[in-house]
Amino acid sequence: MASSHTVLMRLVASAYSVAQKAGTIIRRVLAEGDLGIVEKTCPTDLQTKADRLAQMSVCSSLARKFPKLTIIGEEDLPSEEVDQELIEDGQWEEILKQPCPSQYSSIKEEDLVVWVDPLDGTKEYTEGLLDNVTVLIGIAYEGRAIAGVINQPYYNYQAGPDAVLGRTIWGVLGLGAFGFQLKEAPAGKHIITTTRSHGSKLVMDCVAAMNPDDVLRVGGAGNKIIQLIEGKASAYVFASPGCKKWDTCAPEVILHAVGGKLTDIHGNALQYNKEVKHMNSAGVLATLRNHNYYASRVPESVKSALVP
Repeated sequence: MASSHTVLMRLVASAYSVAQKAGTIIRRVLAEGDLGIVEKTCPTDLQTKADRLAQMSVCSSLARKFPKLTIIGEEDLPSEEVDQELIEDGQWEEILKQPCPSQYSSIKEEDLVVWVDPLDGTKEYTEGLLDNVTVLIGIAYEGRAIAGVINQPYYNYQAGPDAVLGRTIWGVLGLGAFGFQLKEAPAGKHIITTTRSHGSKLVMDCVAAMNPDDVLRVGGAGNKIIQLIEGKASAYVFASPGCKKWDTCAPEVILHAVGGKLTDIHGNALQYNKEVKHMNSAGVLATLRNHNYYASRVPESVKSALVP
């Protein structure tokens, strides 16, 4: 019976199924060919029909099942009746078999804030760089990111027609992170992953200060954190105020659950309570290992330019 499970684990189990549904919507919109692209604030800040439908699906599905949640989504959408076919009411039973960490067992629905990026990596989605795309559902309690789900709609999309398309990664602090194979970047190498479409002198000065052996420029915050946990990059360095709370909440959980660290460029933890400003105005610095090494190399000029 559902009532025997904690609110948090029921929410994570639902978010898993909801993220999968959003991934299906994202694939369907692209396959149909009409992306319905709208420029939001500038030519690199885009919204598509897939962003809009995926957000409606995620937020409405979770709100129906958990009406007391605070849900904050990236897209500013008019409130309208949501088509029933966008609603996902399933839950991933495997998650409900896991024990809820004791510190979260008595959390109430109204104590939780859910941060949703329905399609992280929109620009890359419109350009066909599909492995950059993720759906992000982050769950916060008392200002801290404690659980998260990341769906990659196009995982395996270049692996041939017989490959299973898409995967979902999930995690809860104190329990672990699941759905991928943890791998560390090559020892002694400094491989930096950073923005592909939001570059600036500040961003590149900070990357250069890390003395990188290689620099990867890719889209999507979710995608960059996956690069860290799969050993493709050593650090995610973004010295710019472009990233928002819905970009970092779910990925931070996955990273922290396997011993990594995500902070702003000053080394401060990010806050996710519902009143907090949406912009991560002091940038992002994330690593699976050796966070102190990278934090120590951030130039003072960068720190002074990025005020928390």
